[in-house]
Amino acid sequence: MNEKVLFVDDEQNVLQSIRRTLRGQFEIETATSGDEALQLFRAGNQYAVIVSDMRMPGMNGVELLSEVKKQWPDSVRVMLTGNADQATAVDAVNHGDIFRFLNKPCDSTMLSQVVRHGIRQHQLLTAERDLLENTLRGSIKALAEVLSLTNPEVFGRTTRYKRLMKRLATAMKLPDLWQLESVALLSQMGCVTIPEELVRRKIGGHPLPADEMEAFAVHAKVGADLLGAIPRLDAIAESVRYQEREFGGGGHPANGPSGKDIPLGARLMKVILDFDAYEASGASAPEALVWLKQNQERYDPSVIAALESLLKKSNGGPPKLQSVVGLTDKMILAKDVRTSDDVLLVAKGQETTLSVRRHLQNFHAQGLIDNEVLVTCGT
Repeated sequence: MNEKVLFVDDEQNVLQSIRRTLRGQFEIETATSGDEALQLFRAGNQYAVIVSDMRMPGMNGVELLSEVKKQWPDSVRVMLTGNADQATAVDAVNHGDIFRFLNKPCDSTMLSQVVRHGIRQHQLLTAERDLLENTLRGSIKALAEVLSLTNPEVFGRTTRYKRLMKRLATAMKLPDLWQLESVALLSQMGCVTIPEELVRRKIGGHPLPADEMEAFAVHAKVGADLLGAIPRLDAIAESVRYQEREFGGGGHPANGPSGKDIPLGARLMKVILDFDAYEASGASAPEALVWLKQNQERYDPSVIAALESLLKKSNGGPPKLQSVVGLTDKMILAKDVRTSDDVLLVAKGQETTLSVRRHLQNFHAQGLIDNEVLVTCGT
């Protein structure tokens, strides 16, 4: 087993005894306080199991394991203490979601067995999460790609949203990137219930009168309700629901949250949607940023700051012409691809995935599109 185990106790002799007892069985690290243990986590160390004493100066074991539960929930938590009263056990289980509760002194065989079981629990938790996340991620990507190919004018922008979401989330060092990318890809699902012409004008940057904006904003609720019925997509659904909600309290829905109470994914989407729409209306990226900053009460300041920082950096070089048959993964269409009779086939911003390439190559074989398309390299 190569998963690390962290033991936390304010008595060095106890930690030394544990090292001797478990030597050769596990990869062990130690900390003499709750603060030191949290510093190890924050430094990027990952632990399959954390075993903490209860009574320590400053932060006690319940407080430490409760914090670990909130920030690093994959680490299995074990309480080891000489204070065996029932109240401590109940407090530990209720606040720290403890896997096992052991009394000191603990038999070495029992301690070794509990750590092994904790590591196994960690493996099961992470394997299940990875399987579910990879399955969901693949399903979401496939759904978004099908929608973008069947209706590129409405759904073709979601890959652009996803790409900007990834860049913003990375710049802001945000966790759960796959969930945020999924928010971007699924943000327009509810548009299937909205007249296409209305959607086209909104995403194209055309101002909508209040009544039409009210009608358009319904799509967020529809999309959220659809997603909310799918297990593990609750958080994504709430971000989709509030994507048109303004940081200052305006926007849609009218009775929604404001400020930091708006889901983070929704705060990011509000900036992404308005920035993309303003660009679609013919403005340059710097001009779009200026417009957002002039209306800063609508947006989370931290997201605007991250966007401004991104725009100062290169985005992968100038576009180039590429033959349709020579397209590869990770290329991005820099211009809408239209048929000879001006029907939108694939929208600007789409990645040239296998299905997109086959779609384009089929139309090229029929002589319905040009031999070359304009692309940039993906980032």
